[in-house]
Amino acid sequence: MDTDRMASRQSSRMASPQSSRIASPQSSRIASPQSSRMASLQSSRMASPQSSRIASPQSSRMASLQSSRMASPQSSRMASPQSSRMASPQSSRMASPQSSRMASPQSSRMASPQSSRMASPQSSRHSSSVSSSPMSRMHSLQVDSVQRWMEDLRHMTEVECMCVLQAKAIGVEEDAQGELIVATHDHVARDNLQTLLRRALVVSTELGKMFQRLEKGRWQRVHSTAVRANCHVRSLVHEYRAARNTPSEMQKYEKSLLEKCMELTTITEKCLHTEDEFFLKSMREAINEILTDVSDSFSHMIDMALANEIQEGAVVALFKICRQDCFSDLYAHALRAVASICCVEEGINQLEKVDGILCLADILTDENRAESARAEAAAVVAQITSPHHTSTQHLGSFLESMEDIVTALIKLCGSASCGEVFLLASAALANITFFDSMACEILLQLNAIHILLQACRDRQRVDTPYSKDQVVTILANLSVLEQSAPEVLQEKGIERLLQLLGEKPSSSSPSEGAACERVQQKAAVTLARLSRDPDIAQTAIQLQAVPRLIELCRSPAERNNSDSVLVACLAALRRLAAGCPDSIEATDHQQLIKPRLVDSFLLCSNMEESFV
Repeated sequence: MDTDRMASRQSSRMASPQSSRIASPQSSRIASPQSSRMASLQSSRMASPQSSRIASPQSSRMASLQSSRMASPQSSRMASPQSSRMASPQSSRMASPQSSRMASPQSSRMASPQSSRMASPQSSRHSSSVSSSPMSRMHSLQVDSVQRWMEDLRHMTEVECMCVLQAKAIGVEEDAQGELIVATHDHVARDNLQTLLRRALVVSTELGKMFQRLEKGRWQRVHSTAVRANCHVRSLVHEYRAARNTPSEMQKYEKSLLEKCMELTTITEKCLHTEDEFFLKSMREAINEILTDVSDSFSHMIDMALANEIQEGAVVALFKICRQDCFSDLYAHALRAVASICCVEEGINQLEKVDGILCLADILTDENRAESARAEAAAVVAQITSPHHTSTQHLGSFLESMEDIVTALIKLCGSASCGEVFLLASAALANITFFDSMACEILLQLNAIHILLQACRDRQRVDTPYSKDQVVTILANLSVLEQSAPEVLQEKGIERLLQLLGEKPSSSSPSEGAACERVQQKAAVTLARLSRDPDIAQTAIQLQAVPRLIELCRSPAERNNSDSVLVACLAALRRLAAGCPDSIEATDHQQLIKPRLVDSFLLCSNMEESFV
């Protein structure tokens, strides 16, 4: 009970699931504004593989994997079966093993500090005087009962057992039921990892701000941000060096990174003392180059640090936590750290060695687990199934549990209490649908189209272009199956696809703009695939899909100058024109349908907006 209280108090200090995370090396540069918390999950996935996951300023969830300090569960003192009567909180007052020598029956009343005060003559006289009245005697009995309990309590404990447990560290071993006991060095490994991720998140956030302020020419803020970033990088390096021995190769990167940070601080300071536009323009280019170099170096250093943590057994320690019910409050935080580590191949290999996929499946399928824990387990699944990973050896064991995992994930999408949970669950499903067609068949059987389109109508769950990107990715992959067309029609999915074709960013954020491009592209591809069905094609034409597709082709601003959106819209137009030639006007047909696809692409990509 004490352990649970202590764990819950410490876990309350941690960041919520909405906290940001560190970007994976496969995702966009950690510092760049283009990186998002789900950068790995949000990158172009439709026709190209999804890149690996986690974090950025927008994620404020995947690097996320990610970065508040974990509570280190306190190991409670373990008593033998004879000490089961020590369940009350007062048992924490028990003396240390050195002072817990067994007293003789005659001296048992003198065992507690309180009772020792009764040895003086003054206290004896006071005791006799107090017993003179009935009320005083009752009060004396009450006090004596507490003192007697305190005295007896010392002898209810098996002293030999307590001495062994308090004087010797609990080792890493398995008990009769196979549960793993977490030793002190496991706590240290986890805390070191969390410290690294927390610091890295701060640095990535500052570097991201620098990119944005540099674009706007806010030189004073650019310099102040550079100074803060420099301080944070130095703190990260010093803290990491103090916690462990860093490899020589990593030390070289640390030295180079510190020099570049100092150079960045120096060059931004020069821009504070001039208003020469030509000079500032040249400085902007130089600063952008140095800032990009710093971001790349920092990202590579974090990759090396994560690889070093893996060698120190961080994955093993984190999964030990996830296999013990007594640490259930820490599951979400431990899994978030695992997701961060699995952005590198070494982390996935370690996860495979400790049967981590089976552990993830157990957590996901247990609906009694906290939603936050299941969401973070989904985040790990999204990370390890990213098609961006070059090695797919770990997928062999994943396929064994795929049906259970897919079923749990689609249920989590349907019951998600917030956009963060839905984003992680849908991102995992989107990745899974890429590498095995059986996953798509399972999803159709589980009524996934209804669940996903219903979620799109709920702004509490699907509230950002990033979530819509996951939904339309799944729909695009499901649309390969012919049996998906009737369900899309029944759920009014064509109307939803046309709405997604009009997706626009709500801010000037580059990452949000990129997410909207992916939504438009995948919506067009989904529409093209589904239009093989005559009923789908006819419905799309009736809902004015053709004018919208033509607008996206002819107006670069509507598609944010995206070539991938242009190609997808041309393909959708040609599929609709094949089934209903009369739906396309003659001029559009001559330019967008009749020529070769590459010729139409070149024509539209060179168009100015005034041409329309």
